[in-house]
Amino acid sequence: MLPANPDTLRLLAFLSIFALLALAEAVWPRRQLTVAKVQRWQANIGIIIADSLVIRLLFPVVPMSLAATAQPQGWGLFNLLGVTGWVELIAGLLLLDLIIYLQHRLFHRIPLLWRLHRMHHTDLDLDVSTGTRFHPFEIVISLLIKMAAVLLLGISPLTVLLFEIILNATSLFNHANLALPSAVDRWLRLVLVTPDMHRVHHSIYPKETDSNFGFCQPWWDRLLGTYTAQPRDGHHQMRIGLKEFRNADQLGLWPLLKIPFVPYRVRSNQ
Repeated sequence: MLPANPDTLRLLAFLSIFALLALAEAVWPRRQLTVAKVQRWQANIGIIIADSLVIRLLFPVVPMSLAATAQPQGWGLFNLLGVTGWVELIAGLLLLDLIIYLQHRLFHRIPLLWRLHRMHHTDLDLDVSTGTRFHPFEIVISLLIKMAAVLLLGISPLTVLLFEIILNATSLFNHANLALPSAVDRWLRLVLVTPDMHRVHHSIYPKETDSNFGFCQPWWDRLLGTYTAQPRDGHHQMRIGLKEFRNADQLGLWPLLKIPFVPYRVRSNQ
């Protein structure tokens, strides 16, 4: 059963987690930032606004409302098999997380999709705001994939709501510039993608960029051979971002939105 105002709940969860992590990384930073935070946050928060406007304009139906329509009609695998309750909740969360992992790999593998996703990788530092830095076109494609998954699997509205909250929360967490004790990180990354684990994915080296694709569960990377434990240059010395986008002055909101139309350079695997 859904709460009365699921959109309000999602927003409150997002704002609360964002504020908490922003405070935590200010107190316990993992790395020294190389670009002024105000400069980066203006662009990253601008992208949040652009993404929200695009979704509102293009999608009167979102995954939760689609799930609410599909369930009473008996559409989707879970509904056909009569999978409900805790089994549906856990299976739905795991399968949606796996789909997001696979989608992430596709956005790195297919050149046209990489044109969109590389905007996320142009950030020259990582902090909680990077977890929101996705091009509006990528958000549209991701939303369509989630809607297709919800419809085909017959996932319940409550599961979709919980997944959206978890996905937002873990994206903010694993991009945070947060110093966790090494023992905590070592144990935590057995069940959750940690900031140190995901930071490898933002390395300037393509071989490291094409690893650690998970947002929530770390198991997919380990099971499917895309796990890299640590960056080769270490967390303090590693360079974040892409080789072709190193000028912070050219990474404002409008230049970021134009990145899909910048000529594509084939990446080496080094």
